[in-house]
Amino acid sequence: QVQLEESGGGWAQPGSSLRLSCVASGRTSNGYDLGWFRQAPGKEREFVAAIRWSGSNTLYADSVKGRFTVSRDSAKTTVYLQMNSLKPEDTAVYYCAARPGRLVQSQLPYSRWYDYWGQGTQVTVSS
Repeated sequence: QVQLEESGGGWAQPGSSLRLSCVASGRTSNGYDLGWFRQAPGKEREFVAAIRWSGSNTLYADSVKGRFTVSRDSAKTTVYLQMNSLKPEDTAVYYCAARPGRLVQSQLPYSRWYDYWGQGTQVTVSS
């Protein structure tokens, strides 16, 4: 079992920044890929970004490419999502998700491949 806990959400003005954190605990020693997803009211959950266990390989949705950066700390217990140049359309509940082992690259953007999910953190972007 892997437990995930997100934090760092809140209210932000358009153009500003927020940094989300996802702390992993439990059976993490064998490594896991981690994804960030978001869900806005009335919309389906969508992929935002993903990072490999090694931290050397990342993937982004087109809608956030160049604005968001995913990274993980050297202890590999915390994954960050740095969100810059925020837009109102970034408003959503953001979730981190983990998959023990290694996903195929093409699987990274799809929520069905992740086994463990955090409870989510709300991000609201408005003026």
